[in-house]
Amino acid sequence: MTDIKFCGLKTGRDVAAAEQAGARWTGYVFFEKSPRHVSPSLAGELAHLARTSETVAVTVNPDDDLLARIRDAMHPDWIQLHGAETPQRVVQARAYAKRGVIKALPVAEAADLEAVKAFDRIADMILFDAKPPKGADRPGGHGTGYDYALLKSLQISVPWLLSGGLDATNVCAAVAAAGAGAVDVSSGIESAPGVKDAAKMQAFAAALAV
Repeated sequence: MTDIKFCGLKTGRDVAAAEQAGARWTGYVFFEKSPRHVSPSLAGELAHLARTSETVAVTVNPDDDLLARIRDAMHPDWIQLHGAETPQRVVQARAYAKRGVIKALPVAEAADLEAVKAFDRIADMILFDAKPPKGADRPGGHGTGYDYALLKSLQISVPWLLSGGLDATNVCAAVAAAGAGAVDVSSGIESAPGVKDAAKMQAFAAALAV
């Protein structure tokens, strides 16, 4: 069974739909330029509704003040670092999460995978996402993919998630190409940017269950 992270949740209905579809992780985005942005206080309310999933606070180059406010409001299981954070910052961020840190790395070509060497055994999990389009104002959530097969021969010591351009129509092929045991999806389960679709969540999970 492929583990699923449904990311960018903004409402209690989103959380319920994600868990009903079998999400292992539910993600909450703290980045004001994203249509999926939530405040620490709202994230705290949503995390309280997460009964069966592990909660992930998705951040981009966060300072200590933001991490502290997130910790105090929602007590996240995981902190996800989706910016240009260093290995040292990964270690520092671990203090704000109950389980550990997920470090997101952008991928467009094989050379991009060299970056994983600096974070293997430093981060608790790695998330491989599509490199954002040139000129983009946010690092993820664009719905773009890449050659997932680049990850097939990956040598890494920690668990990792496949992300970037996934939806119900391509996730099975992407998982097979990459050899992934876990996936992350946001825009691929939306009816509009930032608006989650429960039927698309169910379809995504059902595709992986086949």
